[in-house]
Amino acid sequence: MIENEELKSENVPSSSFRGRKGFAIQGYEGSFHQVAAQQYFGKDIVVLPCDTFRDVVKIASNKKESDGGIMAIENSIAGSILANYNLLQKSGLKIIGEIYLQIKQNLLVNPGVKLEDIREVHSHTMALQQCYDFLDKHKWKLVETDDTALSAKHVHQHKSKHIAAIASKLAAELFQLDVLAPNIQTLKNNYTRFLVLQRQEMAKLVENANKASVNFHTDHSRGSLARVLTKISDGGINLSKLQSFPIPGSDFKYSFHADMEFDTVGQFESVIEQIKPLTEEIKIYGVYKRGLWK
Repeated sequence: MIENEELKSENVPSSSFRGRKGFAIQGYEGSFHQVAAQQYFGKDIVVLPCDTFRDVVKIASNKKESDGGIMAIENSIAGSILANYNLLQKSGLKIIGEIYLQIKQNLLVNPGVKLEDIREVHSHTMALQQCYDFLDKHKWKLVETDDTALSAKHVHQHKSKHIAAIASKLAAELFQLDVLAPNIQTLKNNYTRFLVLQRQEMAKLVENANKASVNFHTDHSRGSLARVLTKISDGGINLSKLQSFPIPGSDFKYSFHADMEFDTVGQFESVIEQIKPLTEEIKIYGVYKRGLWK
C-alpha cells in the first residue's frame, strides 16, 4: 500500500472533481502520475493513461473523453519541464490545483525472489539514474524502458525470478509484486510538482485560493520587467517562480511565467490590475490552493 493513501489533499476544492470520465495522466497505471492523482483526489480516482504529455493535454481538453488532466511541470532536482509549459500555454486549460509528490523508488520483484536471484533490473532511464548508488553495489544488467510502471507490469507478466523493476509502491500493489528494497533513490529530497488541469467551463472557483500562475510579457524596454516585479513585491505577493520563454518569431524577446503566492484573492487581483498597464499581454492560467509538501 502506498503511504498516506487515505489522506485527501486539502487542495481539493470539491468532491465533484472526482473523475466521472477520469483524468488523463502520462504513463501507465502504477506510474507516479497516478500516485499524484490519488494523493490529490483519493484512491478511487479514475485515470486515463497516455503515452505522451501532448496526449494528456489533448484528452484533458476533450469534454467527451475526460474530466481533465494531471501533468508534471517541474522537479526539485531536474528543474522545469519546459515543453510542458509550452503545452499549457497553447492548451486553454486552467490550473485548479497542484501536488508536490516525493519520488520514492523501490526495487520490485515477483513473490519469493531474493537479491541473489536478480540478474537484470528494468526501469525508465531517469529512475535508473536516480538509484545508481544502490545499483552500483550489485553487478546487475540495467535495462532502460519507456516507463517505470510498465517495467513492473512486465516483471509480473513474465514471472521471472531473475528480473526486477524499479517503480512505485503503487505499481507493486497493482501487479502483485514484493518490495524487495524500498526507497533506493540516492537523493531522498526529490519532489515532482504536478498540475491539476481542467477545461475552463468545468473549472470552478477554488475556495481559500492562495496561489496563481500567470504568463505575461512587456514591451521589452529598459526596466520594464523590473517595474512589473516591483509592483508584485509592493503588493505583498511572494513570487515563488519566474521562468522566461522565448516568444516564437521574435528577435530574442521573452514572455514570463510567474507563480504568485498571496494571502487573499483580492490581494492578487489588485496586483494584476496594477501590472496590466505595464504589460503588453497577460494571461492567468489558474487561481488555486498551494500544494503541500508531504
